[in-house]
Parts: sequence; C-alpha cells; structure tokens
Amino acid sequence: MSDPSLLRFRAVVEAALAQLESRRDEVNDLNVFPVADGDTGDNMALTLRAVLQEIDRLAAAEQDRTIDEIGRDEIVASVARAALLGARGNSGVILSQLIRGAAEELASRPGELVDPVLIGAAMARAAEQAYGSVREPAEGTILTVVREMAHRIATELAHMPETRLDPDAAPEHQDALIADVLERALDAGQQSVARGPDLLPILREAGVVDAGGYGLTVLFAGVVAALRGSEPPELAHHEAARVTRPQHESSTYRYCTNFAVIGSGLDARAFVGALEALGDSVLVVGDAKTLKVHVHTDDPDAATGVFAAAGEISHLDVADMHAQVEERAERIASASASVETSPAAAPAARCGVLAVASGTGIQRLYEGLGVHVLDGGATLNPSTYDLLAGIHAVGADEVVVLPNSANVFMAAERAAELSEKRAVVVRSRSQQAGLAAAVALDPQRDAAANAAAMDAALARVRTGAIAPAARDDASGRFHAGEAVGFLGDELVAWGDPAETLRQVLAGLASGAELITCLSGAGAPLADPEVEALAARTGDGIELELAAGGQAAYWWLLSAE
Repeated sequence: MSDPSLLRFRAVVEAALAQLESRRDEVNDLNVFPVADGDTGDNMALTLRAVLQEIDRLAAAEQDRTIDEIGRDEIVASVARAALLGARGNSGVILSQLIRGAAEELASRPGELVDPVLIGAAMARAAEQAYGSVREPAEGTILTVVREMAHRIATELAHMPETRLDPDAAPEHQDALIADVLERALDAGQQSVARGPDLLPILREAGVVDAGGYGLTVLFAGVVAALRGSEPPELAHHEAARVTRPQHESSTYRYCTNFAVIGSGLDARAFVGALEALGDSVLVVGDAKTLKVHVHTDDPDAATGVFAAAGEISHLDVADMHAQVEERAERIASASASVETSPAAAPAARCGVLAVASGTGIQRLYEGLGVHVLDGGATLNPSTYDLLAGIHAVGADEVVVLPNSANVFMAAERAAELSEKRAVVVRSRSQQAGLAAAVALDPQRDAAANAAAMDAALARVRTGAIAPAARDDASGRFHAGEAVGFLGDELVAWGDPAETLRQVLAGLASGAELITCLSGAGAPLADPEVEALAARTGDGIELELAAGGQAAYWWLLSAE
C-alpha cells in the first residue's frame, strides 16, 4: 500500500473477517469434506482473527514507525506466524498457508507499490504454497478456487489498460485498481465454487459446494468492499447439505487435533509418516522454527508424542468430531423445520461455561442456564482430551470449566493449560454445587471475572447426597444397598432411605432459604414423600425438587 502505516492493511483484514463472520454459519453448514464436522467457517474466522490481533500488536508496539521502517520482512514473518499459530482444522491451516504465500511475495519486493501485477504474483504464490502444504490435494476444494482465481488475474493482466502504478499514485486510485482486479478474481472464484461438485464426488452426493472455497470468496468480497468503501459484491447463497453424515474415511476418527511445535531445524516432511499411522487428514506446515500440525485421530496424546523430542508443544486444540457432526445435523434439521423469521441474534458471548455432568435431567438443567455439557458418564471421569474437546465446543472465546468432582480437577486443569482458548477451572466438587455456580455466569464478562463470581457462589452453598452403599461397612454401621448420607464429604447418616434423607435435609436446613433436591435413577421415595420430609425440617425453607436422572446417587442436594 502507498499508505506508510498499517491502518489500511488492518482495514482490509478487518473487512474480510467481518464479511466471513456474517456468513460463518452458512459456511459451517456446507462443511462435508473431509468430514461433516461443521466448523470450516469457525476455523477460517479464527485464522483471520489471529492475523488482525497480530497487526494490532505490531501497531501498538511500533506506534509511529512506517511499514518500511518496521520492515516488510518483519511484518510478513509476524503475520504469517500468527496465522499459522491461530489456524485450526484443515480449512484454517490451508488459509494460513495462503496468507503466508501471498505475504512472502509482497515482502519480496520492498518499496514496490501493491498493484495488479504484484497482486497476481501474490495470488499465484499463495496457490503454490497451499497446494504444497497438502500431501494429496483434492480438486473441487479451496485449493482449486484459489488456483483459478490466480489464473484469472494472470489472464486479465494482459487486457487491463493499467497494471502498474506510479510511486506517487493516490491511495484512492490504488485501492480502486486493486479492487477491480480482485473483483475479476472473485468472479472466477464463484464460478470455481459452483463447479466444485463436478470435481469432488462427496460434494455432489451431499448436494453442496466446498465450504472452504466458498469461505474464501466471502472474505475476498469483504476485501473488495473495504477497498471501495462500499457494500461487498453480491455472492450467491448456498444450501446446506442434503445428507448429514456422508461416508468418508475421516469419520472413523474422533478427535480433530491441532497444535504447534516450536523448536529448531524442524522438517515438516519428517513427521508425516508417523502421524498417518495414527490417523488421517494430516497437515504439517511451517518452517524450521515453527510447525503447525493437524490430524484426525483417536489418540491425541500419541500425536503430540511424535514431536516429543523435536520441540515444545503449544496451542493445542482438540475437537470431538463425532459431537460436531451430531450438532451440525441437529442445527440443519432445526433450520429446515423452521419457516418463521429468526429472532434478532443475541450479542456474541465473550465467555461460556463447560460443565461435567451425568444424568439427563441434570444435563438439561445446565443447558437451560446456557452451559455446554460434557457427559462424564456414571463415574464423572472424563479424560483430559474429552475436556479439551469440550472447551473447544463452547461457543465463546473464553471458558470457565466446572469439573463437578474432585476426581476431575487435575484433568480439567491440564486441559485448561493446554487449550488454545483461555480457560479457567472453578473447583466445583459436585454437580449440584456446579448448578449454583453456573447461575453466576455473565457471558459478556471475561473468564477470570466469571470464575471469581462462581467461586463466591460456591462459598454460599452447602451440599448433601444420599446413595445406596456399594458394600458392607467394615465397622458394621450399614450393609450394601442401604442408604448412606453425606453433608459435604462427611458421612453423617445411614440405614433407612427416608430417615437418612431426613437427617441430611435437617443438616442442610440451618440458615438456608432454599434447598434443591435432584432425584436420581431408582430413588426409593416418590416426590411427595421427599416434600413431606423437607416440610419437617423447619419453617420458611423452600424446596425445589427436580428429576436429575443421575445413576450413582438417589438424591443430590444443595442449600443456599
């Protein structure tokens, strides 16, 4: 750009991101290749957001220095690395390589204005870089789209009346000329997207175009709009897939695993074979100091282990593709069933909550509070990678994790440490306490502020539980199958279920205004009997009774 500052560069990236965000769900719902996980729009947006954040960091650090004073090489290296580290999924990694290729071409010509000739060279290098990053390129995808856009520019240059710019060219003239050539490329991109199903059978079978290719045209429309200061060029909308689970080999693996490796003397090719032995959809890109790795696998730990001696692992992100496929199918089915105009969208959440829970009723209670639930099974014992995938699935940039069991604390804290998202663990020791904490969520606060509010809520909650004894007591107090009652972690009552429940209720009642009781599967007392026992604990205490459906406990209780 002729403008010596980063401002125009930032405006273009910001407009591309904004346009992509406006069609992010549409791009997600097209996603069937390489697996129908419905996150292509998310992954491309995260890559662009990382670039925008790096530009802001450079602008703040360098302040009044011009682009040439900072150095194009330094800017390109910083932006390319930010795109690489921020990339997630196939689409995000490939987009990071497009950005890297284009940026390196622009940096290779210091002092030269960005004009149609340089744009053409940058697009060609971007396509070459992207193709080189994929071991078995598939035509009909984003790769084909960028190659055909680059070819259109090369063809158009021979017929354009003005292709080079005088060093004194006005910024407005430069922007208009670049916008013109990019709009011609965008036309070729749209044609390529529409032709995708003819080249890739899985797209044809699903009745969709390639999500990544379409996403690329969307962000280019944003660039053209920014350069012209106008509305973006019109783009066709595309219907979501007819099928929700196209048969493809990647669907056999569970985790979409992404991470960075920081070291020295790194060679991407040296690691591909070992990763392909663990899964598929393998991408390893970067340079001698930084690699970004993407693989679909059932064993993320083994995937990171491939690089144990190579360098430091960071930016680890794990997504449960099986859950993503289910969520995408439900989203598309829901959209297809609705013919009414959707209500105005709520503001995007800055912070969300992941809660480990067991029992259909308890899970519904959490979901009613806007919490993303990770099914912990009867024993509430998810793995670190289950938790990482859960953090990934929360629709917010920051996440508070409610482990809801002391046994989950270590895995949750490890997942938060590894997560690419900012994640904070609140040490909730039970599901019923976690519910009280979740009420304190404010989606517009950051994770630290929400965690503090939830810690304060937990401090006001006392908990109790009644379960059938798993075995005879060594001291002879109770036998297997009889009731055992707890206040917090302390055993306080045992024997008859009704009497045990009465004692736990009495222990919780002192100073309480509300007692919540979640009945589990096979609870031996009906709700009216529980209500009668609660009524005997004291005046003025409100009982809130709900079906929790948990397997291990007859009743879970909390007092506030």
